[in-house]
Amino acid sequence: MSESFEFKLLATDGLARRGEISMPRGTIRTPAFMPVGTGGTVKAMYLDQVRDSGADIILGNVYHLMLRPGAERVARLGGLHEFARWPHPILTDSGGFQVMSLANLRKLDETGVTFRSHIDGSAHALTPERSIEIQGLLDSDIQMQLDECVRLPAERAEIERAMEMSLRWAERSAKAFGTQKGKAMFGIVQGGDVPDLRLRSAQRLAAMDLKGYAMGGLAVGEPQAVMLKTLDETLPALPTEKPRYLMGVGTPDDIVQSVARGIDMFDCVMPTRAGRHGLAFTRFGKVNLKNARHADDHRPLDEASDCSATRDYSRAYLNHLVRSDELLGAMLLTWNNLAYYQTLMAGMRAAISAGTFEAHVAEVREGWARGDLAAL
Repeated sequence: MSESFEFKLLATDGLARRGEISMPRGTIRTPAFMPVGTGGTVKAMYLDQVRDSGADIILGNVYHLMLRPGAERVARLGGLHEFARWPHPILTDSGGFQVMSLANLRKLDETGVTFRSHIDGSAHALTPERSIEIQGLLDSDIQMQLDECVRLPAERAEIERAMEMSLRWAERSAKAFGTQKGKAMFGIVQGGDVPDLRLRSAQRLAAMDLKGYAMGGLAVGEPQAVMLKTLDETLPALPTEKPRYLMGVGTPDDIVQSVARGIDMFDCVMPTRAGRHGLAFTRFGKVNLKNARHADDHRPLDEASDCSATRDYSRAYLNHLVRSDELLGAMLLTWNNLAYYQTLMAGMRAAISAGTFEAHVAEVREGWARGDLAAL
């Protein structure tokens, strides 16, 4: 642990990077996958299980927590770490994306965003300063600037307007954040799928000398090839000595290919959402436990796994739980999925240190492609 926020690169293999972020509440091994705990909970999981799966950090969200139970209430109750019984690092998303995608009757201008809650219709305002204030009340360790995320495809003029607004909001967010010892605020690169706009955003954020940088506005409907091309074109403009976070991504293949391009941090609802809907991620690829062919299969998902949910329960039992809408089915498959994602990250970290990243990725992807034919 460190009394300040520090990022150290420990090894590289091509563009892939292994490092660690040291903070007062703990060390984050990178490449890192951050399970999404939007409203102070990783759905269908005990946070002790999340920690035991290998997670060093989880994600919370300003939009959801400001609406319920309220940031001021969480602060009175000791902050999000104490409230949720997670004493390790927490990153909070600024809430901008959720305002755009969930809120009703939203109105955006230079000041910020006003909107009505999707829960009860109550009116709220979110500015760069208020977003940082909320993240401070939650006592999060890594805080994100407020930004405007444009869904793709979009016209260049609209992408540029949102990107320039996000840059101005980054400056205001950084001023509101100030110098908080042991914590960090990350800027968010925007610019859609327009290379020169992405480059402009990255260069101007880099000039602000922030603690870290995120790639936002991806995984919002564009093909994977567009996302990867955007990373190829933009990441060289970001400082190599600062962590790089790809927001909202993604599938195991998205993550592997993004690590190969120099991304250090990821979050996504996919493993938890898939688990609640009967889909398991494994080293053999995806397994749909709703499929009737699993009903008489006594084998576990993967007998070689260290995860009890993966190793100790038969596919037949998981199939029964899923088809019967039993809560335990969602819990076990979410546990399996988060454990698999953490195993995937640990394997890449080891391969980068060993200088075998390319061969390791080829082996992982071959396993997905070959699959466990009886499981598909």
